[in-house]
Amino acid sequence: MFLQEQFQVEELIFVGDRGMVKSKGKQELEKLGLHYITALTDPQIRRLLGQGVLQLELFSEQICEVEEEGIRYVLRKNEDTEAREKHRLEDKLARLEGLIEARNAEVEQHPRSKPEAGLGKVENWALRHKVNGLVTLQLEGTRLQMERKDQAIQQFLQLAGCYVLTSNVTPASLDTQQVHDSYMALEKAERDFRTIKTGLLDVRPIFVRKQERTRGHVLCCILALKLTREIERRLQAAFATTDTNPDSIPLPDALASLARFCLLHYTVDQKTTLTKLPLPDSRQQQILNALHVHLPAM
Repeated sequence: MFLQEQFQVEELIFVGDRGMVKSKGKQELEKLGLHYITALTDPQIRRLLGQGVLQLELFSEQICEVEEEGIRYVLRKNEDTEAREKHRLEDKLARLEGLIEARNAEVEQHPRSKPEAGLGKVENWALRHKVNGLVTLQLEGTRLQMERKDQAIQQFLQLAGCYVLTSNVTPASLDTQQVHDSYMALEKAERDFRTIKTGLLDVRPIFVRKQERTRGHVLCCILALKLTREIERRLQAAFATTDTNPDSIPLPDALASLARFCLLHYTVDQKTTLTKLPLPDSRQQQILNALHVHLPAM
């Protein structure tokens, strides 16, 4: 309400992840006349599937939207994420089988070992890695046995790579693609916060004693962040910088290369010092050209 009265905001949309915007938060936003975009948790998606609001057939690479009682649901399946989740689960189950085989071998070599203790350790591992509901662990004599619950695994992977965004923004304000892109932009914002706090810029820990100095320090970090994003954009334009391109020059590599570039000071006599700027090597010159930076003549 304060924002609406003071700044005359026609429509303010709060975008937050599923851990931030919960049911109470949505109610408070709606009381203030504000809109939200967030994502649903796995249990919430399954509940809507059980109610028939959503259907599994709607999940695909192509974005789909369902509206129910004024609430919009944007559905999508990321096939790359689906493949990673399936691989991750198979890796966990394979590791669990390896632990069981190692424990059984240990019991065979050391008859005084207690099989029950091994069962407890394996059960704790399965619980810690969240696969306890997907397998059955039991003792048969002195040997540990694991049996996969195929139906539980199939149900667990039912939503692999699937996600649902929810919003009360009207279609007249944002279409389906815009709702999706607005939420996906959170990843860039979170990356920027990591870069500022603990990554490239290290906004903390900086110990200052006055409020204006703290604000000044944070402002400098924000400006530095804008600069790093512009450098990344120019590097990508010049070298097609991607995670899979072996010839790319990402920002850390570019900064490391330029860090070797420094002024050289030659002492001529006690009163005279000659300062020279060395010529950049080929890689440094490529980076400087990409950034449109021209060195001064010395």
